[in-house]
Amino acid sequence: MTDNFKRAGQFKKQLTLTDLTFIGLGAIFGSGWLFAASHVASQAGPAGVLSWITGGIAVLLLGLVYCELGAALPCSGGIIRYPVFSHGELMGYLLGIITLIAFSSLIAIEVVASRQYASAWFPALNRPGSGDASFSGWLVQLALLVLFFWLNYRSVKTFARANNLISVFKFMVPLLVIGILFAFFQPDNLQRQGFAPFGAAGVEAAVSAGGIIFAYLGLTPIVSVAGEVENPQRNIPLALILSVLVSTVIYVLLQLAFVGSIPPEMLAAGWSAVSQHFSLPYRDIALLLGMGWLAFLVVSDAIISPSGTGNIYMNATPRVIYGWARSGTFFKRFTEVDAASGIPRPALWLTFGLAIFWTLPFPSWEKLINVVSAALVLSYTLAPVTAAELRRNAPDLPRPFRLRSFALICPLAFVISALIVYWSGWQTVSWLLGLQILMVVPYLLFQRRMVGHRVGLRQQLLSSLWLIVFYLLMILLSYLGSFGGSSRLVHPWDTLAVALMALVIFYWGARSCLPQANFSDEQPD
Repeated sequence: MTDNFKRAGQFKKQLTLTDLTFIGLGAIFGSGWLFAASHVASQAGPAGVLSWITGGIAVLLLGLVYCELGAALPCSGGIIRYPVFSHGELMGYLLGIITLIAFSSLIAIEVVASRQYASAWFPALNRPGSGDASFSGWLVQLALLVLFFWLNYRSVKTFARANNLISVFKFMVPLLVIGILFAFFQPDNLQRQGFAPFGAAGVEAAVSAGGIIFAYLGLTPIVSVAGEVENPQRNIPLALILSVLVSTVIYVLLQLAFVGSIPPEMLAAGWSAVSQHFSLPYRDIALLLGMGWLAFLVVSDAIISPSGTGNIYMNATPRVIYGWARSGTFFKRFTEVDAASGIPRPALWLTFGLAIFWTLPFPSWEKLINVVSAALVLSYTLAPVTAAELRRNAPDLPRPFRLRSFALICPLAFVISALIVYWSGWQTVSWLLGLQILMVVPYLLFQRRMVGHRVGLRQQLLSSLWLIVFYLLMILLSYLGSFGGSSRLVHPWDTLAVALMALVIFYWGARSCLPQANFSDEQPD
């Protein structure tokens, strides 16, 4: 079986370690760094730096899990296909839905961010008195989506070259912002109203609702193009780890620079109003400090940076759709790959249509961020369970990268992922997980018509029951908890309850795998 992953098939292996690392860093550095600083400061105060560190640790743990999976099974759309290998098609179907929502909406959120920052120069792009798009603003967003589509329609190497060029500029400006703002750093700001004025709950909420986890989640584009990578067993783990470590250092320094350079008089009423004063954080503070040239560079980068990330996800999402179709629970047409370019063009057309849909009815960045963050984390959550189960039901699978301290890292990564979803709040958790549960019904009704089934329905249900129970318990605890719920479970007991529940669910899931890993759908990518 594993030889199938080492031979060139329809996809062309053209991506180097440099390409792959820039894909990871480019996906991580989108709109998150541009908007999140003020939201994090409003929710956590100076302790927001701990929120960034928490997010970095969480994503690094998940990244290490993906290192083992991606190096052992370098297949395009792997994020969808791994659960099918370990649990069967029902798991791949459920993960496909949530991942398609997450990835396609992320393309939209990045073009929304570009337009929102561009409105600093062209106010007509926004509706009067709001950050929502005007009709002309929406046309600008559409033009960006058309550009992304064209770059990805040609070939994967055309996409990679464009991404590498954009990424160089994307990192020059954040590093310059850090250096300049630290010249205005006021250490007393770190103690105004206390280091953590909103306590541990504020630090936790900032991870999800502040945009931190959204800013970090750029790992899956690396895994999604695994079938197109030169020497994937070496390059995938290196690119994943490098992307997370570099981004964590830069994000922490950016937050420190922002918090420390806010004029003290603007903090007299506390930290909660910071996001109102700095709706475009680094541009606004540059103007406040009298550096119009820096504000100009920030706005320029703010238009280019999210565009680069949107372009990356326009590339990754078709691979996810391809993987979903290959798993047998999505339309077979989306397994088609153009022979000349190596691009899954039917999946790319679907991605383009969904990205346009998510820009309606002209939402702002702030309105999309919570849902996208929770959906992205849910799309990552199954990786630790899948990795644990493949160790049980595919022990002989060659693992070029074998994760050390596996028995500690996998359950910890799952628990942290569950907490991040919980911290996103009742309103998000209820509909997002509720939708996942409802989508089981059409699967049961139409699963016999779906192509590619190799695992009986009874076995699929037995292998996936833990996930349904996990969703139900998350909805219940979110309703009872203090993050937008009824607060019958107060902080920190609600967070502790979710952590304990997730730990039990992880071990249940890790023992609910198929008797033998299901690699029967694999042909060379």
